Amino acid sequence: MARKFTDARVLLHDLLDRYERGAERPYGYPDRAGFPSVSTMDAFDREVRGAEATGTVTLSYGKGRKRDEIRMVRLANPQALYAYLGRLPSKALADGALDRILDGLDLDPALLESAVSAAEAWSRKRTWCHLGYEDETAMRNALKLAQGIVEGVHVGQDYRTYSRRVTRNSKALERVETAVLRLVSNVVEVPPEAKPRAALAALGLERFSQPILLSGPIALDGTTIRDDLPYLGIPPREFRRIALTREPAYVLTIENFASYSRHVTETDPKRQGLVVYAGSYPSFDAQRALGLLSETLPECVPFFHWSDIDADGTWIFRTIESAVRRSLRPHLMSQELAEAGGMPNPRPGRLKRGSAEGSMISTLVDYLSDERSKTMEQEEVDPEMPKVPLG
Repeated sequence: MARKFTDARVLLHDLLDRYERGAERPYGYPDRAGFPSVSTMDAFDREVRGAEATGTVTLSYGKGRKRDEIRMVRLANPQALYAYLGRLPSKALADGALDRILDGLDLDPALLESAVSAAEAWSRKRTWCHLGYEDETAMRNALKLAQGIVEGVHVGQDYRTYSRRVTRNSKALERVETAVLRLVSNVVEVPPEAKPRAALAALGLERFSQPILLSGPIALDGTTIRDDLPYLGIPPREFRRIALTREPAYVLTIENFASYSRHVTETDPKRQGLVVYAGSYPSFDAQRALGLLSETLPECVPFFHWSDIDADGTWIFRTIESAVRRSLRPHLMSQELAEAGGMPNPRPGRLKRGSAEGSMISTLVDYLSDERSKTMEQEEVDPEMPKVPLG
């Protein structure tokens, strides 16, 4: 679509905007039908002819009786047009903003690299994570908050307390959480599909974690929990109050609450195994609780995890695998299930082949990295008892 203007200065600035975005010789047209008056049209013509006289633009004219009518304005000399308009190039503005943003900050190299990438985007008249070069305070806050998370000073704090302690503004994190998550993701693994608040909670930015649910041969403060109670909820930080009344046949963590409820009521009503619901994205406290559980059980007790067959499901699997520090087996998470009943993978690029090497989920990760792969929600699969290895 032709770009037409009734204001010459707006047209000239637009030429530079498009030049900064990568256009080599952008051009625009006078909107002859849109001028509100003859005097406005004359002012437009005088302005662009004045610009032409300084060598900043070239003008194309009509033919015949319209040979004196300006038909098109094309950028000729960007540097001269910057001077003519009294405007700084976006690269100069971006570089200046970056210098002020980084002043006095000691950042992880990956965060510093991201800041440089943001400035490169600004130099092309692009935003970075919805932030422009004019958002210096917001970008600086995002970097400070991300650095704190990389260093671990956020653990156990709520959003606003952490934000206030780092930036002196309790609401700063809420305003730049998307940028913070993107920055942090360059240093540590984060859930690929999670919203910022859920992802940051999984990294420990949560003061009050949701309860974890336990179903199996357990006792609370020495009192045995009856088998007719489907599950018991307890704050993760109170997990030491839980004891096992006997060795479970297996341990199974489940991502989805509906699938969890079905498993404990339909599949294992006799509580042969210990079945844990730790939330869709296990909080930092929940991860610690799972680590304590793993320490209390011998290696012969197999651990399983059941999640959606997608990028987030594999991230949750690997997070729990890291928490329990032992072999973790995927349960009802396979390429065969996805191929049989899944849907086309909307974002195969979220995972990279070989990134889970050494994990029992690696085959599924490699499969999901393929553009022909399929994903599947775990609610689509009926619960089954885990296949406990013999011997």
